[in-house]
Amino acid sequence: MKNLTVARRYAKALLIIGEEDGQAETYREELNAFSGLIASEKELEQAISNPLYDASSRKKVLKAVIDRVEISKVMASFLLLLFDKGRIGFLSDINAFYQKLADELKGIARASLVSATELSSETVEKIRTTLSKRTGKDIILEVGHDPGLIGGIVSRIGDLVLDGSIKTQLLNMRESIKRGESA
Repeated sequence: MKNLTVARRYAKALLIIGEEDGQAETYREELNAFSGLIASEKELEQAISNPLYDASSRKKVLKAVIDRVEISKVMASFLLLLFDKGRIGFLSDINAFYQKLADELKGIARASLVSATELSSETVEKIRTTLSKRTGKDIILEVGHDPGLIGGIVSRIGDLVLDGSIKTQLLNMRESIKRGESA
């Protein structure tokens, strides 16, 4: 829990800086790219965050990586601050929170849509438009398939789950029958 609180705090601080200098979207892209680089290169991640190596050597590696990738001075300073404060290991969590906060700033919500069969692009667009009207936000929809649903769809927007799957309806009906309720 503490790690998430720390990650949220750093993400929020970077977003505030981004709002002030108008570079919030640039920082989003840079943070996401750098976090992805570190996550994909496990040896690099170990070289930067493993406390078995001395701090000065780890910081040199981090500076060398920062110098080779094209990022803004603010992002470079932010990454070095994370290192100096012993928070570089939280980079992926900080990135995840920053992405959410930057989406909120732009009025965007990310949602997932899972269906039993492949949906037409028109149907997906109608669902996206409906979700957008219900939430008042621009929806970015990630579409997936799960034949186990039998039919229908399940949509998730943050903590909200809209389950219109036949599988869930059958399970609910079964529970009603067990309790002796009539449909």
